[in-house]
Amino acid sequence: MTHPVTSETIGDTASKEIAAEIKQQDQMNSPANVEDEPHFLNLKIIVPFMLVSLIWGSTWLVIADQINAVPPSWSVTYRFIVAAIGMFILCKVLKEKLHMPLATHGLAMIIGLVQFALNFNFVYAAEHHITSGLVAVLFALLIIPNALFGKWFLGKSVSKNFWIGAGIASLGVTLLLVHEYRQAPGDPMEVVIGIFLTLIAVLLASSANIIQAAKRVSAYPIVVILAWSMLYGMVANALLSLIIAGAPSFDPRPSYIAGILYLGLIGSVVTFPLYFKLIREIGPGKAAYTSVFIPVVAMILSTIFEAYIWSGMAIIGAILAMLGLAQSMRSR
Repeated sequence: MTHPVTSETIGDTASKEIAAEIKQQDQMNSPANVEDEPHFLNLKIIVPFMLVSLIWGSTWLVIADQINAVPPSWSVTYRFIVAAIGMFILCKVLKEKLHMPLATHGLAMIIGLVQFALNFNFVYAAEHHITSGLVAVLFALLIIPNALFGKWFLGKSVSKNFWIGAGIASLGVTLLLVHEYRQAPGDPMEVVIGIFLTLIAVLLASSANIIQAAKRVSAYPIVVILAWSMLYGMVANALLSLIIAGAPSFDPRPSYIAGILYLGLIGSVVTFPLYFKLIREIGPGKAAYTSVFIPVVAMILSTIFEAYIWSGMAIIGAILAMLGLAQSMRSR
């Protein structure tokens, strides 16, 4: 249902729309909604789940190369210039109409600012203080705010099985976190700063996950919402970069350029439509379990390409994380 656009500002309209959609979703919360949720082993769920996990698990290695010669904010900007262009091209290929009401554009702006600007800037900044492996492990905590926010704002029920699985997975993540903390170079204060920046990024990502699942936004094709959100995010990134980093700078190394293209196209255009669709299909809590699987993928890739050596604690942590994933996904 399309609401008429008033003469109010975009920010006020968007705020009212979010409040209205949250209230409506709460009213719709019923056991029937849970029964309609597709099972995790459905190929339409497990295939995009695995693709997102595998691709995002590989991006941590690439991001580590993006923050050396170029300010992180500019690297994020270049990534979403490529991503926004790619997403609009994808909309054209799929013959999706790009028109949206002004109020929905307001929500897309919020998603762009929170998900594709602030979230990624905090992630890239965190990697200046701690290892990419530690950042990846910390992002596994996304399951907690996503599940809670989904319950509070979208009426997504959270079953006992989910929380049992989340507890098991969190124990595994804690072991991985301790292992990565011990391996992290630098003084303890650097680690504390990096963890703080990452936790802010986790909350920002979770907020964007919930906003995009609101009824006003989910009424439109995912690729259309993402195209506009990435465009607004790119503009926000450019403005932020000019303020905090000054004039644009660029690294002409082929590996840096290839990294920008990989993160923009494969790590954004391919994965975000799949991930946002998972949120709409199985809820934000279960979709966030990709963040539990991702650090394990990152560690496996690091073993192959960086001679990463697994400790007993890391092995036990990875096993517990996967057991928790299996337990949570058993619930409908």
